[in-house]
Amino acid sequence: MAALSAWFWNERFWLPHNVTWADLADPAPGVEYPKVGHLFTALPLALVIFCLRILFERFIASNCASSIRIYPGVGRRAQPNTVLEKVFTSITKNPDTRHLDGLSKQLDWDVRKVQRWFRHRRNQDKPSTHTKFCESMWRFTFYLCIFIYGIQFLWQTPWMWDTRHCWYGYPYQTLRPGLYYYYVTELAFYWSLMFSQFTDIKRKDFLVMFIHHLATVSLISFSYINNMVRVGSLVMCVHDASDFLLEAAKMANYAKSQRLCDFLFVMFSVVFFITRLVVYPIWVLNSTMFESWAIVGPYPSWWLFNILLLVLQILHIIWSYLIARIAIKAVLRGKVCNDVRSDIESSSEDERDSPTEDHKTSTHMSKGENGTNGHCAAPRARVQNHSL
Repeated sequence: MAALSAWFWNERFWLPHNVTWADLADPAPGVEYPKVGHLFTALPLALVIFCLRILFERFIASNCASSIRIYPGVGRRAQPNTVLEKVFTSITKNPDTRHLDGLSKQLDWDVRKVQRWFRHRRNQDKPSTHTKFCESMWRFTFYLCIFIYGIQFLWQTPWMWDTRHCWYGYPYQTLRPGLYYYYVTELAFYWSLMFSQFTDIKRKDFLVMFIHHLATVSLISFSYINNMVRVGSLVMCVHDASDFLLEAAKMANYAKSQRLCDFLFVMFSVVFFITRLVVYPIWVLNSTMFESWAIVGPYPSWWLFNILLLVLQILHIIWSYLIARIAIKAVLRGKVCNDVRSDIESSSEDERDSPTEDHKTSTHMSKGENGTNGHCAAPRARVQNHSL
């Protein structure tokens, strides 16, 4: 075990040449550098955030939803049926013609009745508009608050205005309390999202989002351990800039405010393009790749950090393309309409009963981790979030 620990914490990987972990011991009382132990603070804080979310959604977001006539409601439930339930849970949620015919004969039901049962059963597992509104309002509140905090903190720092200060004196850069709070809060929030995935209604993109949150937690922790927190704070701020606008657009969609939804989605798209395709490469990547090379020089974890940031930029380009497709269709059609199929996210649109359409397969619309319901196909999941 000791050998494994020594291999993992190899100074030649984590630190610049001629720097050791002993060199980063606290130089004086009241002055300290980032330490691995600090990251464990995020775990109990994540539990606190998770509890706050439950209280916020139940007592604040729920009342706000009701005030704009978004009520919890109880959807139509499928009538209990042991045979169909077994097929639904262990074989398929969307039976093909062969399965439908077989079940129809076995139960002596009309094929349309079997189809209707499966439609009701699928809808049974989907979150209501009220639930999705409350989740989006929680995320909107957090993203807006953390973005405001990040801007206020960074506004007073020298590296906000001259990114070379991210590397002057590196790695002997003392940890400011405000930067510590910023990092630990962001880290705790993404830990809380991982926790909540196991208690929320399971969605199609469960595994993708779990991997995404795990990668985000890992990258935030990675940048903290080797004291790249200054540039890391810039990365977090850049990504926070558009997140709350997306959640606001989703809330407007759930409230059936089409014009507001479209306006907010366009605002989100503009901010996303500017921050991810302009600010991020010019402001952040230029500093991590070129300014740091000139001031500090490369070393193994430096290479890994920059490779990860470059991969993130590639994802930004892909996401921007997908968002642009939605935005262009919105402009051409006059609204972000409900038949836009986005590859950005996955989960199904609510299915409605119609006597004339029982023989048809249900129409699906790509949505976010929380889904959309109505016209505004506001993308989330892989579009937003940090991944330092």
